[in-house]
Amino acid sequence: MRFNTETKTYKLFTALNAGEKVSASVASKRFGIKNISAEVSRIRQAGFAVYGNSRVAGNGVKVTEYVIGKPSRKIVAAGYKAMALGLV
Repeated sequence: MRFNTETKTYKLFTALNAGEKVSASVASKRFGIKNISAEVSRIRQAGFAVYGNSRVAGNGVKVTEYVIGKPSRKIVAAGYKAMALGLV
């Protein structure tokens, strides 16, 4: 699936695909994204493995950073099983 190059989803995908870690505050400042989980969901629906890694920042705030990674064998197996059962 290709993303329209004018969308916020494309801008986020480009940053993630370049290996960047993107948090909600970074997405808001750089791309104008208010709901990063919705944009990440769109990228996941396009078939990309986007992972959310939680950490505690220096000021004690919980931050979720999103990255594109390689899907585990378990995830790939679940996808094939869903296809075999006709769920997808």
